[in-house]
Amino acid sequence: MADLKALAEQIVGLTLLEAQELKTILKDEYGIEPAAGGAVMMAGPAGGDAGGAAEEEQTEFDVILKSAGDKKINVIKEVRGITGLGLKEAKELVEAGGKAVKEGVAKDEAEEIKKKLEEAGAEVELK
Repeated sequence: MADLKALAEQIVGLTLLEAQELKTILKDEYGIEPAAGGAVMMAGPAGGDAGGAAEEEQTEFDVILKSAGDKKINVIKEVRGITGLGLKEAKELVEAGGKAVKEGVAKDEAEEIKKKLEEAGAEVELK
């Protein structure tokens, strides 16, 4: 049992990029797909009365692409990388504006996606 506990501690300590890589390995090499929303990776609130505070704090965010800006091709490339969409679908999403690129993601992942899209020239908001 000690080995399982050590494994659990390693999984909890993964960075967002390492967790994404683990997900890809599990899917590609073993055919295992993680639960939707990444809820498995999130830790629950500690303590008895922390539950009330956790209800008020938003834990899931939607990354909304408001506009592509001047560098639409770069934004389309980033959207494809983030979502895994094909070129046509990514282009339609970018051109539509006001659409969600990712929904129900953790705050860290949402901020990372926002940063990538803004660096590509897009205008992004988190909801």
